[in-house]
Amino acid sequence: MSRVRASPSLRRRIGETLDVIVARDPSVRSRTEALLHPTVLTLLGYRTGNFLYRHRRYLIARLVCTATKVLTGGIDIHPGARIGRRFFVDHGSGVVVGETAVIGDDVSLFHQVTLGSFGWWHEQEHARRGARRHPRLGNGVTVGAGATLLGPITVSDDALIGAMSLVLSDVPKGVHVRAPEAVVGHAPALAPQDSPRTEPQPPHRNGSERTHES
Repeated sequence: MSRVRASPSLRRRIGETLDVIVARDPSVRSRTEALLHPTVLTLLGYRTGNFLYRHRRYLIARLVCTATKVLTGGIDIHPGARIGRRFFVDHGSGVVVGETAVIGDDVSLFHQVTLGSFGWWHEQEHARRGARRHPRLGNGVTVGAGATLLGPITVSDDALIGAMSLVLSDVPKGVHVRAPEAVVGHAPALAPQDSPRTEPQPPHRNGSERTHES
């Protein structure tokens, strides 16, 4: 029978998490303040749910992660996902991590990030129970706000996924993926508040301006 490798102590894990929050979030000034960061509650709920999931307590694991989702304002991490050490979630609202996702050490996710699958209707081979359907993130990966990563892709170590990016294929080590910026035009200048407002005149029914004869 194979021996189970012991994990680091709970106290050490909590200390690591608090140090990561202070280091990566400039608005947090101390470990005490870091206790109120959404990352702490997210990891507490996920680690508990993942422990139960690995011991085949699937229903209770789901309940724990659902409660965590409610308490964190919408951070939805499936208990079957695998997450490494020093994980960091900034803001966090709307983050979705699927069942077969794998996240390495020192990974940062911002709000509205999705690590999802293509869906059972897209490719049947990815819909088999137990098959990998979600992304794998290497160590040191950062994923910006609103980014969507779909399918069993691999994002290698130290890659940076920019905000609002859509990633559907593998990303090499250290690569920066950025969504294209769209410039749609110049914003009109705002009129001074003390300038008189002119009300638009309604057009005539035939489309021309109404005229008045003297």
